[in-house]
Amino acid sequence: MALSNLTSLLKTLPSNPGVYQYFDKDGKIIYIGKAKNLKKRVLSYFNKDTSQSGKVRVLVSKIADIRW
Repeated sequence: MALSNLTSLLKTLPSNPGVYQYFDKDGKIIYIGKAKNLKKRVLSYFNKDTSQSGKVRVLVSKIADIRW
C-alpha cells in the first residue's frame, strides 16, 4: 500500500474502541493492539514526535497496511 493510501486510510479510522493490526509489505502481521479510541491511538504512532523510541520508529517504517 502506498503512503498516500495509508494516509487516506488513517483518516477513515473510527473513534470507537477496538483492535487494530499492522501488516508489513508481505501481508504479515507485525503488531496487534487495542484502544479505547482507535483513531487517537493509531494516529499517535504516526506523529513526528522525537520522543518515540527507536523500536516504534522501526515498526512505523515497516507498516504497509492497517486493519481494525
